[in-house]
Amino acid sequence: MKMLKYVICAALMLGAAQAYAKTEKITIQGSVGNLSAVLQTPDGIAEGEKCPLVILMHGFMGNKDGMLEKLTADKLAQNGIASIKFDFNGHGESEGPFSGMTVPNEIEDAKLVYEYVKSLPFAGPVAMTGHSQGGVVASMTAGDLGADNIKCVVLLAPAAVLRDDAIRGNTMGARYNPLDPPEYVQLFGDKKLGREYIKTAFSLPIYETAQKYTGPACIIHGTGDQVVPYTYGERYHNIWPGSELHILHAADHMFSKEMQKVVDITVDFLVKNLK
Repeated sequence: MKMLKYVICAALMLGAAQAYAKTEKITIQGSVGNLSAVLQTPDGIAEGEKCPLVILMHGFMGNKDGMLEKLTADKLAQNGIASIKFDFNGHGESEGPFSGMTVPNEIEDAKLVYEYVKSLPFAGPVAMTGHSQGGVVASMTAGDLGADNIKCVVLLAPAAVLRDDAIRGNTMGARYNPLDPPEYVQLFGDKKLGREYIKTAFSLPIYETAQKYTGPACIIHGTGDQVVPYTYGERYHNIWPGSELHILHAADHMFSKEMQKVVDITVDFLVKNLK
């Protein structure tokens, strides 16, 4: 019954958002092929007017059409903020094999999306959000681009554990020799994790790169996250002085029972720092 109420509520919110937002499906050149993306802009942007824009990044094996991304984009539109959500290479409707996906080429995807966004005539200050592996990508991309280009960042259950997983030789329950990984590792859902992913993750400078970012940041993590322990989110808070940290009691990795709360925290932070 609770799930039914949630679905009905989400459907009503999505329908309401369409009344004052324009949604456009676009294609952007990515690191290994075309990226499928959705640009959502609030109605009423006057010619010559600038509008804040948020780049939304999904997690490992996710896609741009996840409920977390949809609800966030719609609430941003309600607050006069544009957004773009996209499928990383090897995910969703974007090109490239999943087995060829790595965190470094996802970072390159994110930078190419940023370049596209900055070419839009109405684009004002740009922010980034990322869930799970998308949070790692957002943090490292922000570190590379700097606070002059990225106004603020929100990380949702950032999966910095992926480096430790690679060192241990255990990614999503699939085991391998981290010092001599095979061509690919079989995951669930017929997905194959490529050797290059493991090799690059093994020595990925996640926090070292993210630490270069000096702008406003918000980290949201749950104590019930069994995929990425919340201590990884706490470490982001420690390397980013002045950042906000929201630890949600018993919330899981997907924030399945706390999704609207997470969306509210995310959008409130973005509105405060972008408008």
